[in-house]
Formats: sequence, structure tokens, C-alpha cells
Amino acid sequence: MPQPRINQQISSRSLRVIGPKGENLGVLTLEEALKQAEAFGVDLIEISPTATPPVARLADFGKYLYEENKKAKSSKKS
Repeated sequence: MPQPRINQQISSRSLRVIGPKGENLGVLTLEEALKQAEAFGVDLIEISPTATPPVARLADFGKYLYEENKKAKSSKKS
């Protein structure tokens, strides 16, 4: 599984942003989204780069990777 792009690695000008609690923050520019991430004290993670506009989530990157690995392991079991 390729690593998702985070914070400054994201190249899209606008993103559909999902907040830390799963709420939709709407379509924001990259700069606005990065400011929101900083305000919440989390990372901006691009979760769906092929969507139009790309979808990004405000979350702690370490926790995000842990949950993704957990999902992958449980899907391998079943």
C-alpha cells in the first residue's frame, strides 16, 4: 500500500476536507486546509487523490496509519 501524501506533500490546489470528528468542512484551498490542520493540531492527509476534488482528512498521521494497518489485517483474516 503506497503512503498517502500529507501536509506539504499534497500538490492539489483545492481539497474536499473531512474534519477530525468526521464532519465535512467543504472544499477548501490547500492553504486554508493546512491552516485548519494546524488549528486542530493534526496532519492533513490526502485519502482519495483521484477524486474531483481530492479528499483529505484532518487526523493524526500515526493514528491514521495504525487504523489503516488494522483494517488491512482484519480484511486478510476474513
